[in-house]
Amino acid sequence: MTIERASIQFVPKPWGSVDLRPWNELAPAGPPIGELWFQRSASDVQNPMLLLKLLFTKEKLSIQVHPSDAFAYTLGLSHGKSEAWYILSAEPGAKIAVGLKRTVTAPQLRDAISDGSITELIAWWEVKKDDFVFVPAGTIHAIGAGLVIAEIQQSSDTTFRMFDFGRRRELHVDNAVGAAIAGPAEHQPVSVISTGARTLLIADPHFVCERIILQPDSDWQLDARSETWLLVLEGKAQIRSLIVSVGEAAFLDADRARIAIKSSGLSALLVYGGPAQIPDLLRKIGRNHAAPPDHSTVVQH
Repeated sequence: MTIERASIQFVPKPWGSVDLRPWNELAPAGPPIGELWFQRSASDVQNPMLLLKLLFTKEKLSIQVHPSDAFAYTLGLSHGKSEAWYILSAEPGAKIAVGLKRTVTAPQLRDAISDGSITELIAWWEVKKDDFVFVPAGTIHAIGAGLVIAEIQQSSDTTFRMFDFGRRRELHVDNAVGAAIAGPAEHQPVSVISTGARTLLIADPHFVCERIILQPDSDWQLDARSETWLLVLEGKAQIRSLIVSVGEAAFLDADRARIAIKSSGLSALLVYGGPAQIPDLLRKIGRNHAAPPDHSTVVQH
């Protein structure tokens, strides 16, 4: 039974940014930072099933695809990579690309990668703050410039690059063609469950993501029966003795924790293993309600 603050790994990328505020003010000097990875603080624990990231884009990312579980198995990998994006900020006209404009054959896709016409084939559209985009494994996709994105994904870094907008990094044509669904993307999910405090964004077999908005000066009980991540978007919360603020994440596992919301309120993403949503995962218990018994270990780093 564990509650801990997630550690942060800075990942340089050629398309990244040197200014990560307000999400982080500790970026190291050097090359642009494209990604912040939230990870378990303890080093002697099993790797989580899920990975949370923040992405900062000053240029377009590569056009790419990730393998499904089935395709990953053929490569000797333990699992594939489905992911989802929550748009934290977007400059005017910022775009993402998910899927193709039309269905093509594998040879046609290979030709489009070879001659660069994949850039005209992929389907781009504008996004704005608080949009949510689901990218199932096998979906050809890209992220444009001018975005800050919270990414939820299976814990895998397997990426097959199709086009890199002049950066001359390696392409992975054979695996990309083999892994890709060479057609339009599936319809995006619609938030169908909202209780005011909780909005279900996606319930995929690999992960569930909710947006929670909790009022100032309120107390809640979070029943984290399995791996659960809480990423703070606005405000501040105290989870027992652990205080998490904007751009910080907490990890909980097999625990029941009381969350005290500060006077600024709280907007956060709550992410846990899929596919079933837990109806009583989060419930209000009131500011002066006695807290449940504390039997877990709180790890501060």
